[in-house]
Amino acid sequence: MNERVKRLRHLSFETAPSFSAERAVLVTEFYRENAGRYSVPVLRALNFKNLCEKKTIYIGEDELIVGERGPAPKAVSTFPELTCHSVEDLEVLHTRPMQRYLVDPKDVELYRNVVIPYWKGRSMRDRAFAEIPQGWKDLYEAGLFTEFMEQRAPGHTSLDGTIYRKGMLDFKKEIAETRAALDFLNDPEATEKDEELKAMDISCDAAILFAERHAALAEEMAASEKNPARREELLQIARVCRRVPAHAPRTFWEALQMYWFVHLGTITELNGWDAMSPGHLDQHLAPFYEAETASGTLDRDRAKELLSCFWIKVNNTPAPPKVGVTAAESGTYNDFTNINLGGLRPDGSDGSSEVSYIILEVMDELRLLQPQGNVQVSAKTPDRLLKAAGRVIRNGLGYPSLFNADAVVMEQIRVGKTPEDAREGGTSGCVETGAFGKEAYLLTGYLNVPKVLELVLNNGTDPLSGKKIGMETGDPRSFTSFDDLYAAFEKQLAFVVDTKIRVNNYLERMYAQYAPAPFLSVVIADCIKKGKDYYNSGPRYNTTYIQCCGIGTVTDSMSVLKKHVFEEKTVPMERLLGALAKNWEGEEQLRLFVFNRTPFYGNDDDYADDIMRRVYDSLFRTIDGKPSTKGNTYHLNMLSTTCHIYFGKKLGATPNGRFAHLPESDGTSPSHGADRKGPTAVIKSLGKMDQIKSGGTLLNQRFLPSVLAGEEGLEKLTQLVRSYFRLGGHHIQFNVVDTETLRAAQKTPMEYRDLLVRVAGYSDYFVDLDIHHQEEIIARTAQEGF
Repeated sequence: MNERVKRLRHLSFETAPSFSAERAVLVTEFYRENAGRYSVPVLRALNFKNLCEKKTIYIGEDELIVGERGPAPKAVSTFPELTCHSVEDLEVLHTRPMQRYLVDPKDVELYRNVVIPYWKGRSMRDRAFAEIPQGWKDLYEAGLFTEFMEQRAPGHTSLDGTIYRKGMLDFKKEIAETRAALDFLNDPEATEKDEELKAMDISCDAAILFAERHAALAEEMAASEKNPARREELLQIARVCRRVPAHAPRTFWEALQMYWFVHLGTITELNGWDAMSPGHLDQHLAPFYEAETASGTLDRDRAKELLSCFWIKVNNTPAPPKVGVTAAESGTYNDFTNINLGGLRPDGSDGSSEVSYIILEVMDELRLLQPQGNVQVSAKTPDRLLKAAGRVIRNGLGYPSLFNADAVVMEQIRVGKTPEDAREGGTSGCVETGAFGKEAYLLTGYLNVPKVLELVLNNGTDPLSGKKIGMETGDPRSFTSFDDLYAAFEKQLAFVVDTKIRVNNYLERMYAQYAPAPFLSVVIADCIKKGKDYYNSGPRYNTTYIQCCGIGTVTDSMSVLKKHVFEEKTVPMERLLGALAKNWEGEEQLRLFVFNRTPFYGNDDDYADDIMRRVYDSLFRTIDGKPSTKGNTYHLNMLSTTCHIYFGKKLGATPNGRFAHLPESDGTSPSHGADRKGPTAVIKSLGKMDQIKSGGTLLNQRFLPSVLAGEEGLEKLTQLVRSYFRLGGHHIQFNVVDTETLRAAQKTPMEYRDLLVRVAGYSDYFVDLDIHHQEEIIARTAQEGF
């Protein structure tokens, strides 16, 4: 990296994330004066315009890409209209030992005196929890599932190439044409559509205004700048900001700034802690890069510098802080901007270019928390790109993650997307699949599958609280076969899932009616044509995901029950239930017996893997195609993020020998210590899961650095990935670090400040993780060979 990038990186890395009340205060003042005066979409658009007009803007020394989420780098905005932090929340955020946010006492007083009094009872969260039934709350509090839309804007959103071909003035023209064609005689929704389209038009003006303010600031700074080179840079920044987003970009610099203004617009408007991503950034930038390098107006080093400046901008936008229990449990600053590289173009050709390799170099050199990248690997992806990714992976950053582009396309075609739209799509957030620029794919919270089994083993009672919260599926001592137990599991699963979906559907309509996103709707295909919001069936495709956790833990537990309780009858159900109730106290011999003498998932053993497939198929049948408010849009993905640790805390001892409150298995990975036959056995077990039925699966693997050393190690890694993807795998990612390094980082964290590790679908700084997350990563099997 050059000197400019070194300075910007140092500032970004060293700046502590802080809490900013500015957006909350501006929104509160606007709503106090204007709520009820306009339709809700227009109100939301005018609120966005007010923010773009009044929020503090910042252009830092050395910057080439401009714009911040808050008033300064790493200053985080909040969204009281969604979920209003309490004074106690702010104290937790300021004092929690890991990943704290600096909170100015003045902001606390603004919240106490201005924000909280207005939003109490008015926020989406307050309104939702006033209506949510007690049965849902019981399951939620017991850890059967998490909230999602209850405290954040729903939706993992990635863009396609549209914003590189059209500016906001072009969108305004489309909006005007659609409004002119509305049929107020025959269309009963014409008035609602007109209000939404008005809101979209206002939002376009707001985005242009925001850029014009940056242009004016850059010109003002240039007027007093003594350094001629920096003065010209500031004037060029002004010219770029006058061009985009009003018009389509013409240059590489303008294209990056175009995306960044749209990104900032969406996360200013509403997107409170969720994944907003550019999609296939290398594919979007390649035409600009190739045209300019050919004409001589850009060279490789300048392109790399601009990309580095963009990377640092994303790193300056930590996730907005959470509330309540989630504020205390939250494990990352990551806002989950996940950039796709390689993959396929809409016509089915290879999507990689020189820009792909430049981006991999930027990732490797900067080693920042975010954005994080992935490589979409198809049969057409050259080994050169996969090996370039492998060189970054073995440096121990935990990224890029790797995805099977061909499977990602097939997953989307299965649910009705065209091949062209599916190829232009990919993955965002952690592993979630969607059609970029054309889909609202909403996450609705995590499902604790092992906890469902725990309810079955206790006839609907949560053993940790003693409360009856599930279905009574029968005394497990009365079951005469594994099929009896499994039938009870399926009944309990259906009960839990249906309870969750009922509330999810209520929340979907809440967002559609009270918290539309007109600016986001502008840049998502078909919203303008339909005159409908992103949250109200406007996009071409709509998907609603439930993220299923702990399949390794539940599979291994069922394997113990099937083999030892029902088939071999070596362990009476009564004894096993007693051991679980006592957290194995006094039953260590039994615990070691089941742990060491049971077929476990992840070892290419059909006995365990058949159970895994049975559980997976039950999850699929229970979730897939369930109706939302937008049609039969429910699908599953197999993703835990860090919820496998939280869910583990809410789970007693399990039949596979796991002690109470320890983490469950993550994603689709095997249980901790259960994969004993190496990485090839793991991928063969996973290959038996029909992953095309999902919207994403997640597989973590940890290797000792020595295993991947040299060209031989790189070749073996490449072949492992290719083999897994030929077996139908969706995703794989790697930690390349030894236990000694991780233990040393625990003892002297300041010496390992930039040690990145793969946590779930994202990487994080190891020393920023709490002890539970650190120990979970250390407990993962360290593969010593292939």
